[in-house]
Amino acid sequence: MFYFWLLLILAVGIGWLFFYKKIYIQTSTMAAVMAFGIFTEGVLLNHFGVRFFHSSFGKILSICNLSIWIAFIESFFIAFINGRFKKLHYTNQINRFGIGTWVAGTSICGIILYKQFVEWRTISEVITFLNILLWVTYIGISLKTFIEIYRTKLYGKVHGIILLTTVSTQSIVLLMTTVFKNFPISATLSFLFIGFGFYLLSVFIIFYRYGTTSWSIEADWNNTNCIVHGALSISGIACMMSAVVPFEIIRTIWWLSAAMFLAVESIEVYRLVRRIQLLGVKKGLFIYDVTQWSRIFTFAMFYTFTSFFHPHFSIIQQVKHAVLSIGVWIIILLLSVEIILCADYMLKLIKKSSQKIGSNQNIGKVSGTM
Repeated sequence: MFYFWLLLILAVGIGWLFFYKKIYIQTSTMAAVMAFGIFTEGVLLNHFGVRFFHSSFGKILSICNLSIWIAFIESFFIAFINGRFKKLHYTNQINRFGIGTWVAGTSICGIILYKQFVEWRTISEVITFLNILLWVTYIGISLKTFIEIYRTKLYGKVHGIILLTTVSTQSIVLLMTTVFKNFPISATLSFLFIGFGFYLLSVFIIFYRYGTTSWSIEADWNNTNCIVHGALSISGIACMMSAVVPFEIIRTIWWLSAAMFLAVESIEVYRLVRRIQLLGVKKGLFIYDVTQWSRIFTFAMFYTFTSFFHPHFSIIQQVKHAVLSIGVWIIILLLSVEIILCADYMLKLIKKSSQKIGSNQNIGKVSGTM
């Protein structure tokens, strides 16, 4: 009961804060739930062991993530009731793909509920069915938007966010295979194929965008492009957890994921150097952006995939050891910095809203976006 009441208090408290301060979260903010979820469920679990994961501290971390997930859902409902939903989450064509974070975030929370809290497993089953319905809706919206991108030639605005079609699909595989042990193989394979299909389509569009349009690395390279390797990592994990894909294919996916990781993150390092040169350390590095959660998610996903991967060659085993021993601290550092930046951003947003309310303006006009 302690964890139930803690979840209730945190979820209601954060939700009330969003409502009172008129804070509407951005579409892709659920990526924070994804990042924190794979951090606890993947990184901490594999590094510190099951004992740590099922300890009181591990359960409290899970409760915190679940409460944020519920509060974000409350924010979506508040936006809908106040007539802001369409403008915030649907009007912008590229932004629509961010709804994929709702699917993936819900998947990781369903898995956490199932693994951490045995008494709540029935809730995980209900969440699975609801999440599949959400996924179907999201895929319908995504297919419609892909057609619109083709017809209106919006390639110049495309970035890694469209790969959430793959991430959301493979997250459903992870959720289903966790909650339902005897899920039909045909259904699992169908989801895997759909996920890989969206990956090929999305990567083609992204490469076409950067290969055929003029762009600068400082302004046009988006944080979400790291999902190029993150989508492969979650696909590899989904293949492993489903137990229906040969090891040779999984090994190929890991190699591709590692290659994409090196390529994309090399570009990211160069971009970071250029931003610091142009904007300075503070504005070039320590500025909060909701898309930064995607980097933590993809790093943690590659770490988790590598921890599950068992290479045959000694040199790859050494690479794996290096990734697992060093990677965990890099991810912890990135997550810590992101939490601090997010907290600072939220405090400024709340302070700004309080000042507007205090100036006797109509509270219905006070709003912020996280």
